[in-house]
Amino acid sequence: MLSNLPKSITSPIERLASPLSRRNTATDEQPWHAAFPEPRHKADSIPDVEKEDVLALLKDGKEPGSRGGFLLVDVRRNDHEGGTIKGSINLPAQTLYHSLGTLLRLCQAAGVKEVAFYCGSSSGRGPRCAGWFADYLDDQGVKEDEVRSVVLEGGIKGWVKGGKDYIQYMDGYDKSTW
Repeated sequence: MLSNLPKSITSPIERLASPLSRRNTATDEQPWHAAFPEPRHKADSIPDVEKEDVLALLKDGKEPGSRGGFLLVDVRRNDHEGGTIKGSINLPAQTLYHSLGTLLRLCQAAGVKEVAFYCGSSSGRGPRCAGWFADYLDDQGVKEDEVRSVVLEGGIKGWVKGGKDYIQYMDGYDKSTW
């Protein structure tokens, strides 16, 4: 009976083996951030916080997320291996945009004054996420002395390159990753 079917009908196995539509090729894929608006606050308008300043706070016993303090947000996703800065939270860049309101409410409830975003080198996702958060703060009428969005200069790679003093303030550090 199946032999009576028109030749244009293919079996499920043949359909699986055939290439996908040209529109789905890797060269035509949009970057992950294309699904979200461009941040109005561009990287050059977002303040940087230097790793030395963050290290000094950690050495002084200041904990990220503590009242009146700072929060470190690691926006890496698949490249989160190798460790993260002690006390930071992981909010992958690909999922952050829809959580900006929640992040602000948590910061306000905890009295967090500064949110430092970082990724691998803080030259892509970190500044983009900091820009989105700065945009959201502006849209909500939040003043800079209440909550401020910044970027950790150099990202996690810069942190690790800082050496032993920095590495001791990492959770899950794996030397083989670096």
